[in-house]
Amino acid sequence: MSGVGGVTVVGQANDGWERAGASAGSAGAARGGDLRHSRGPWLRAAGGADQLVTLLGPVKGELEVAHQGVTAGAGALSALAELGAVRASWERRIEDARKECGSLGGKMRAVVQGQTQANEAVKSGFDGVETPSVGGVR
Repeated sequence: MSGVGGVTVVGQANDGWERAGASAGSAGAARGGDLRHSRGPWLRAAGGADQLVTLLGPVKGELEVAHQGVTAGAGALSALAELGAVRASWERRIEDARKECGSLGGKMRAVVQGQTQANEAVKSGFDGVETPSVGGVR
């Protein structure tokens, strides 16, 4: 953490926060420029979560196809009961992962929207503030 112009900067370079006019290697350094929140990392992460939902979609069906015929000819093997329990567990986990990824995409986009609104509120709060001039010149 470092204090920058009254703002506490948390995290590493390229985590969604950057200093205007600073190189990528000096993000968060106590130098001139404005602290800006970048939408890019949040939107890329939201897109990645959406892709995971899509990629996990057919997995349950693929797992079902892979298990077809396993019981045929296996007789009364006790391992089949265990295999069924393991399969059911994986199906639950896959569905839980899809739900979690689905909710994450929306939540990350909401962060972008909330941060944009907060930035605008702060900016408009400063718009009416007059700063003293040096030597009477504005």
